[in-house]
Amino acid sequence: MTDPRTALLARPSARGWRTAPAPELLDFHRSIPGYAPTRLVDLPSLARELGVARVWLKEESSRYGLPAFKMLGATHAVARALSARVGVTDRPLPFDELTERIEQSGVLELVAATDGNHGRAVAHCAALVGLPARVFVPQGVSEQAIEGIRSEGAEVTVLDRPYDDVVVHAAEQAAADGSLLVQDTSWDGYEQIPAWIVEGYASVLSEAVAQLHDAGADAPSLVTAPTGVGAFAEAVVRFVRSGGFARGLGSSDSPAPQVLTVEPEAAPCLLTSLRADRSVTVETGGTIMAGLNCGTVAASSWPVLRAGVDLSAMVSDDATAQAVRDLAALGVDSGPCGASSLAAVRLLAAQGQLPAEGNLLLISTEGRAANPLPADF
Repeated sequence: MTDPRTALLARPSARGWRTAPAPELLDFHRSIPGYAPTRLVDLPSLARELGVARVWLKEESSRYGLPAFKMLGATHAVARALSARVGVTDRPLPFDELTERIEQSGVLELVAATDGNHGRAVAHCAALVGLPARVFVPQGVSEQAIEGIRSEGAEVTVLDRPYDDVVVHAAEQAAADGSLLVQDTSWDGYEQIPAWIVEGYASVLSEAVAQLHDAGADAPSLVTAPTGVGAFAEAVVRFVRSGGFARGLGSSDSPAPQVLTVEPEAAPCLLTSLRADRSVTVETGGTIMAGLNCGTVAASSWPVLRAGVDLSAMVSDDATAQAVRDLAALGVDSGPCGASSLAAVRLLAAQGQLPAEGNLLLISTEGRAANPLPADF
């Protein structure tokens, strides 16, 4: 059992960090077949439990028909990469136009490594433009998640290696002419596609702002960011630190929300790195939070997370499984990665670190169909 005193890191220095606004991509995402905004759910019973004014949850259980948010990043990155191949470098072309020009791009297949949801999103994008996809996954990814990737028409290879090594293997496989690697983690020399993925993820926050505005709600005082390699957490930090909530809700006098990242105890690469004040690779273990089971923070995300994360937490599988069940009882479809947000704010509440009049925005990044609880949970 992890000592609760080491499961949470507060970083007051992050409050003063600012960055420029990211591109607004909701119009692009609306242009893709199957677009619909995901639910923003008001959870008053959780607000009472946690001792805060309001708890909102953004439920990413059905995004373009897939049970996670990952399509927002994959669609933008694939569209930008293919658009660049046909000479359009300043914007993503619509997918119907890319389909017509796919031969001109010279791309013959999409390749990705994944611990679940990202690979399915890449496979779905490949199908949208009429390309095959090859996806590599580590051992420990649920059979249901693997079958989900295959259902998009992708070739799936399971490797008996940790996630970080599977990423290396996928990059090697994509070195051939005609292969396009679409990866949500970055390293020296591979930064552009991960950056486009991060930009795409910001549409989760843009939607949430519009929904809060329509509900007449105040800006959140804390936003959660389930964290694997750090791409989604980077998107949250950039949105918050560029004043995204203040712009959308007309609350320029309100302080920016705190950003709370959350990782499994089996793979706390960001928390470990923040404590060391340098990027650290950790050895990973088994966890029900398969999509967060990553040993290294993406190289391009690390400087942003180091500068802008207010609170970093790691949560146990038991606490997260309970959060899955509790959210289900409230009518919320959340898998373990998504429910980790609730487990993390409960950790804060237990340590007296939630503001009494605060408004919380929990981001649930996947539904149960993406990653069901194992039978022994």
